[in-house]
Amino acid sequence: MPHDPELVAETRGWFQRAATDLAAGLFDLTAEPPLTADAVFHAQQAAEKYLKGFLVARGIDPPKIHDLRALLLLCRDHDTTLASLDNDCHALSQLGWMSRYPDSPAEPTEAEARRALDIAVRVREEVRRREASAPQ
Repeated sequence: MPHDPELVAETRGWFQRAATDLAAGLFDLTAEPPLTADAVFHAQQAAEKYLKGFLVARGIDPPKIHDLRALLLLCRDHDTTLASLDNDCHALSQLGWMSRYPDSPAEPTEAEARRALDIAVRVREEVRRREASAPQ
């Protein structure tokens, strides 16, 4: 079955925005001192956009939610092997929530920020493995 050019373009748009978030998160760690809350925020946003792009590629209008586990459950309806990301998505949702608001319990550590970015990279790689149309 041929790809719908509109779905391909929309999927690429999600993936390009995700790649920008990932790059921003990595850049945040080069600041002195590292901008760990921003890095975690961008990591969560990148993973979210990769998962939403996965849904768009399948003709699903992604919900306007930030919970990575809820998004992953929707993605798993189309590819059960994505269950391998469940723990990562849970951890990144928790880190993202904890660093998003001024009354957060604590600023994420640099190690937590790096872990968040590593998770976003794993989400990217798992989605790309399943998407022939994913941009490099």
